[in-house]
Amino acid sequence: MAKGSQLSQLKSALSQAGINRQNVKKKKPSRSTEHDRVKKAAKLKEIQQKLNPFDVKVTKLKHDVGGRKIKGASGRPAQSKQAGMQQREKTLLKELEERGRVGGVVDRRFGENDPSMSLEERMLERFTKERQRASKASAFNLDDEEELTHYGQSLSNLDDFDDIGLPMDEDEEEEGQLNHETVKKVHFGGFGDRDDEAKDEESGRKKTKAEVMAEVITKSKEHKMRRQVEKEQEENMRHQLDQDFDSLRTLLYAPDPSSTDNDSIPPSGVPNLPILKPANDEDTMDYDKQVRELAFDKRANPKDRTKTEEELALQQKEALEKAERQRKLRMSGQDPGVSDDEDAGGRKRKRVRGGDDLDDDFMQDETLGGLGPGLGAGDDGEAYSESNEESEGSSVHDSDEEDGNEDDVGDIMDGDGSSNGETSVGEEGEFTEITTKRKTVRFKTLEPSQELPYTFPAPETHDEFLEIIEDVRDDDVPTVVQRIRTLYHQSLAPENRFKLQDLTRVLVDHILYITSPPTPRMTLLGTLVPHLFSLSQSHPIDSAEYFVEKLSLMHKNLKRGLVTGALEPSSRTWPGLSELTFLRVIGIIWPTSDMHHPVISPARLLMGTYLGLCRVRSFTDATSGLFLSSLFLQYESLSKRFVPEAVNFTVNATLHLAPHAFASANSLPGAFPCPDFGSALCRPLAINKKAAIGLVFQKPDLQQLMSAQPTEQYKMDALGLALDLIDRFADMYKALDGFIELYEPIHTVLLGLECGNLSESVQSRVASLQDKVARLLKFARQSRKPLLLQAHKPIPIPSYIPKFESSSSSYLRRQDPDRERNEASKLRYQLKQERKGAIRELRKDAKFLAAAEHKKQVEKDHAYKERMNKAFSSLEGERAEQKAMEREQAKEKRRAGRK
Repeated sequence: MAKGSQLSQLKSALSQAGINRQNVKKKKPSRSTEHDRVKKAAKLKEIQQKLNPFDVKVTKLKHDVGGRKIKGASGRPAQSKQAGMQQREKTLLKELEERGRVGGVVDRRFGENDPSMSLEERMLERFTKERQRASKASAFNLDDEEELTHYGQSLSNLDDFDDIGLPMDEDEEEEGQLNHETVKKVHFGGFGDRDDEAKDEESGRKKTKAEVMAEVITKSKEHKMRRQVEKEQEENMRHQLDQDFDSLRTLLYAPDPSSTDNDSIPPSGVPNLPILKPANDEDTMDYDKQVRELAFDKRANPKDRTKTEEELALQQKEALEKAERQRKLRMSGQDPGVSDDEDAGGRKRKRVRGGDDLDDDFMQDETLGGLGPGLGAGDDGEAYSESNEESEGSSVHDSDEEDGNEDDVGDIMDGDGSSNGETSVGEEGEFTEITTKRKTVRFKTLEPSQELPYTFPAPETHDEFLEIIEDVRDDDVPTVVQRIRTLYHQSLAPENRFKLQDLTRVLVDHILYITSPPTPRMTLLGTLVPHLFSLSQSHPIDSAEYFVEKLSLMHKNLKRGLVTGALEPSSRTWPGLSELTFLRVIGIIWPTSDMHHPVISPARLLMGTYLGLCRVRSFTDATSGLFLSSLFLQYESLSKRFVPEAVNFTVNATLHLAPHAFASANSLPGAFPCPDFGSALCRPLAINKKAAIGLVFQKPDLQQLMSAQPTEQYKMDALGLALDLIDRFADMYKALDGFIELYEPIHTVLLGLECGNLSESVQSRVASLQDKVARLLKFARQSRKPLLLQAHKPIPIPSYIPKFESSSSSYLRRQDPDRERNEASKLRYQLKQERKGAIRELRKDAKFLAAAEHKKQVEKDHAYKERMNKAFSSLEGERAEQKAMEREQAKEKRRAGRK
């Protein structure tokens, strides 16, 4: 570019580009193309950019190498800034303006928000509006005509000669009738289709009229033949359906399998229709006649809807009350089938029993079965499954985990004051009873003519419940409980909730009552637990409070017994049969895997106190402790929490019962406490080798072990239970970190047992247990690893040898001989540059947003200032007018005063 001023440079650039106006001669205006104008504008823009030296920024290089092009050596910061601003206006500014906006769809359908309109009315109004809108759109459309339809089909698409009986054969075409296609294409379509004409034009020859007519006639015949074939196929299919209609009717009108009234449906299965006969019979009804008779068929009756829980409870209550009224009428010798309500309602009387009846149709309560005679509802304790009932019922009196103490039961449950330990030194006062005073058990059986009542009063105490079931057999007690629950369902009245809560307490007391000596009834216990389970689920808070109250009484009795003396034969420390059963029922009703539970936690603490503080004085005490250990095994089956008291007592019971080679407590392995080892009270518990030679392990029975005198067989059963508990505790605790320290002493104890003189089954059982424990200990030692220091990267030894570089040129600062290290260095450099660029762009974005916010705020302030100025000017004008009016009034007053 030439040197000089900006004006001279501009003139020189324009003259070089050929767009200098001085060199342009005046010519007639000619049409200039768009390309010339664009080219001229590009040249002007290029000249403008060259004339502005401040718009170009050049980076000075230290070492200029000829022919080398460096990216970023020169740039145009103004244009880059302008491009960035425009891009941010398209993106960031739009986002800023749309910030805080909430989109939505407005439902503008007609009648959608009008609750007074039904669905049919809305659809009708919408259809009307749509037709009106369509009619408005085509009101002035003169090109389209309204299309006529017939049964939803356009009349223009219908063939007028299809169904009027025109001949379809070639012989009948002589009548001169042509089909619709022929008329359309030949008479009004230019005697030929467009495809044929196009082919003829391509071939350079036009078809003659004879050729066109021959082709049209051929196509017409083909169309007629195809229609005839389709019609024959439809006729054949229709005849086949008419022939198979008899079998279809038999399937449609098959009798209801659940129906018991055989007279309402004929043998053919079709109501109100004659019996179907073979298709070739002359009397067979044709299809049309059968279709007409379908209108006289009986309509299906709707099924009863599913009733709610309240309706079912009310229905059960009414059924019980009705059955009770009928029972009272039968007791007084009246006919139970006749009552005032039934006569007033117009119901049909029951048939009077005749002398020749066979007594096979008088099931009075057949429809009310399920809960005993007179009750028509299922047991509410269905959540307590039958398998659970069997396992839990058997575990109370004949499982491997059952043992107890009979003496303690008599002390706590009896109320005759015959106990010698009713008072204590530290805890003064008598032992607190946890259930009703034991009465003399009277087994009464109902006479055949005497029937179980259907309604009972709601008992508030256990004494009232005992009065209700005084003359009721044990088999009918669950029926009585279920009828009380049905009559006083909580949905029938608000006060029934409190009555059912009282019934829960009564059932707890009754379970303790029936399991107390001398005649415990375990069969009845298994039938009452499901009812207690269901009631506890319905009223958990009240039930839990009562369970905890019973546990507190048991704990107080334990403290009184410990104060009297743990080794005193008269002190009642170990739980009895009823208390053991109560603890077993707690594990059935409440979840035992919870870390903290209002019922299970106190029960677990109480059982641990029994096993840890009570001393073994008799075989009954050992049986009770083994049963508590089995309860712990049941409680911790899911959580697998470690209970050292249970494991320790099981090992001590094994040492008390089995013959062994340990002379004193000091010779025992491990650190387990053995306070009763070798004591005078525990020596009679050992099994006599000579008397137990032919004895084998049998399933222990808690009731027998707690009530009868200990025999060698009972001792053998208790030993088998202790070995089984050791086995199951090993399976449960084998994942513990301290399993080796826990079971190594136990394995030594098992190896020290002297069972050589016992039966082979006993020896094999002990040997298998020893092998199992040894195998588990071996696996635990293999899986245990010693503690190690934390693994870390090794620290290298510092080296002071200088690093020599082959070249110190700045161009080779990233030319590392190690390729991987060089690539990593480049990636780090790129990451650093990208981070800088991202930070720079974020700062520009923030600056742009701040400027946009400031501009928006300035506009708001300017608009506010204009509004305020407008308001002030208006007020000032009004005030000026007011002052002028006041001055005029003052002048008028002065003038009036002068006059």
